[in-house]
Amino acid sequence: MSYLNDLLFGIYPYLAGSVFLVGSWVRYDREQYTWKSGSSQMLSNAGMRRASNLFHVGILTIFFGHLVGLLMPHAFYAPFMSAGTKQVIAIVIGGIAGVACLIGAALLLQRRLYNPRIRASSTAADILILVILMVQVVLGLFTIFASLGHLDGSVMLLLAGWAQGIVTFNGGAADYLVGVSFIYKLHIFLGMTVFLLFPFTRLVHVWSAPVKYLARSYQIVRQR
Repeated sequence: MSYLNDLLFGIYPYLAGSVFLVGSWVRYDREQYTWKSGSSQMLSNAGMRRASNLFHVGILTIFFGHLVGLLMPHAFYAPFMSAGTKQVIAIVIGGIAGVACLIGAALLLQRRLYNPRIRASSTAADILILVILMVQVVLGLFTIFASLGHLDGSVMLLLAGWAQGIVTFNGGAADYLVGVSFIYKLHIFLGMTVFLLFPFTRLVHVWSAPVKYLARSYQIVRQR
């Protein structure tokens, strides 16, 4: 079991991360025509805005919440916030964002499966990655129930220790997860698998998010 734990949570993260980065670079370099979100809004606008907004706001909140929550060292927030308080905040915000994301993903999947025009333009990868993301969000919501059993933040510190160990190339990072609940391990494993599949799906459009648009100069449009 120790070997399996090291394989899944000590080696697999680097495999998934390598495929994520190298695969994205290769796809951008060789297949730029496929580098797109493949929006289905032009095929059918019905319910698109509601579903897309719920999904994107939810998943972005979840992503950045995990990014900050797992990678911020305890010493940064310990002077003004306990680990238990941070965990409760994560449960509340993550729970709301998770439900919003799940509803949005379900509506998007319904469009993909039951709208004939959208189904005809969808690939197997489009449907698969949406299903995987929904399963991942459901697992994340299930971890909330496990977290309610230890509101002191102890398990959250173990999860953060693992994530920080991985990004700092700590060879013993997997040891942090030896005693944590299976639901956390499954959630982490599927999350890493999403990164592994990332370069082969429409998720690559995340790299091309129009961030510069927020800081661009105003455009003046005059009537002729």
